Amino acid sequence: MTPDDRSRIDAYLEMQAVERAASENTLAAYRRDLKDAAAFLSTQGADLASADREDLTAYQRALSDEGFSAATIARRISALRQFYRFEVEDGLRDTNPAQGLSSPDATRHVPKVLSRDDVGALLAACEGEDSKDVRDLCILELVYSAGLRASEVCALPMAALHTVRDGYIRVLGKGQKERLCPVGGPAQRALDDWLIERHAHLPKKNRDAAERFVFPSGGVDGHISRRTLQNIIRDRSLRAGLNAADISPHTLRHAFATHMLQGGADLRTVQVLLGHADISTTQIYTHLLTEDLADMLAAAHPLAQSSRKK
Repeated sequence: MTPDDRSRIDAYLEMQAVERAASENTLAAYRRDLKDAAAFLSTQGADLASADREDLTAYQRALSDEGFSAATIARRISALRQFYRFEVEDGLRDTNPAQGLSSPDATRHVPKVLSRDDVGALLAACEGEDSKDVRDLCILELVYSAGLRASEVCALPMAALHTVRDGYIRVLGKGQKERLCPVGGPAQRALDDWLIERHAHLPKKNRDAAERFVFPSGGVDGHISRRTLQNIIRDRSLRAGLNAADISPHTLRHAFATHMLQGGADLRTVQVLLGHADISTTQIYTHLLTEDLADMLAAAHPLAQSSRKK
């Protein structure tokens, strides 16, 4: 990647951080995608600054030839489209070479969802008197009770707990947008138990930063990492006799949304609780409910039953 491309990417990411309050994860994803495009263009004797529509079409075709999924290709083309839009608005280019570049249809897969029994088994696998058991139960209860993202639970600040006695916490999600997340009785009890243990687990290293977070760590950020969270879920899944490969922090978030809808919550409410900017993102869960309704119809409707007897 040329120094000029690097400076242009840095300028774009600075705008995303300052003007759009993009999260660190979002900025890292944009950087990876743009660096990948720049690396390809360099093999074609071009760079981000000089690339035209033909260059970007060749890049898209190369991604497809390498077997990348439609979702990945669509994301990378979107990153380029937004990058060049910024360049045009900043007067660095006259036209956006990625504008109108067709993105492959990204099939949105129905997420895997744990049943209520599976969630119960996962939480039961945290039972114990060890402080790690107490911490892990608190983490999983919060993710499932409040539908938190992995980044949100890892970096959950102590300040978010000021309203927990009212049954909710204040979470700063994507784009620095604050939302209220429900915390049920079991999660509140798990949180109470962890807060008793928490002080003894504050690290000596980076203590000032760690004291700000519900789940502190001696790392640079002061809180547990996403890798730590994934390891917790993997270990507890194995202990519960579940397939650890199918369970992630997002799986619990999916379970929260689906079980809310199955319990009678409307889609708009679930959208707000999840912090989705667009309700179309939340609508993926209706596919799961449709499958449930079809099974209920086949089992309970008299005409469906009679047709099976024939």
